[in-house]
Amino acid sequence: MSEVLGQVSFDSEDLILVDASDQVIGNAPKKSVHLPGGQLHRAFSIFVYANHNKVLLHKRSPEKPLWPNFWTNSCCSHPRMGETYQDAVHRRLHEELGIQTPLTRVYQFEYQAHFGSVGTEHELCAVYVGHLEEPIDIRPHPNEISDWGWFDVEEVDRWVAAAAEEFTPWFLMEWRTLREKYTESVASLTSNTSRTPGKL
Repeated sequence: MSEVLGQVSFDSEDLILVDASDQVIGNAPKKSVHLPGGQLHRAFSIFVYANHNKVLLHKRSPEKPLWPNFWTNSCCSHPRMGETYQDAVHRRLHEELGIQTPLTRVYQFEYQAHFGSVGTEHELCAVYVGHLEEPIDIRPHPNEISDWGWFDVEEVDRWVAAAAEEFTPWFLMEWRTLREKYTESVASLTSNTSRTPGKL
């Protein structure tokens, strides 16, 4: 368990700046990238499902400068300099949740969202889906996650409809897109029980 408890996020680390086609144009410290206005940078979001109809969500730490205490998807972060998307998603899933599972990229999109006058997310975000054969107890990183749970997909639909303000803006965009445009892709990816993922 000690493997996942070290600090995993640093304001000083460089993020990868890109254009709308995901071509690298430079790098800049994470803190400056998220200042009001924002700079377009690479990011990823992961949705981990279990039993075909449950999805893992977490509540962001109150220490997060942007959208603290908001519910969001299973895991989200940024590739580091010199790191591929595939390496980055598996690294972060381990760091934040202490689990491993195959991950498949479903789509990518650009968005910009402002958290009042505090800062901005402006990301070119790749969305990945993973699958566990059954819900498991995760090992949430205390600096990143304040609460978590496995929720029925239909329950999340109702929650979003009733209290969208409790969720991060990127989660709302991604969830609606997955539910409206990629239901068959997600169903296919989450019905493959030949995979044997689990805790690290």
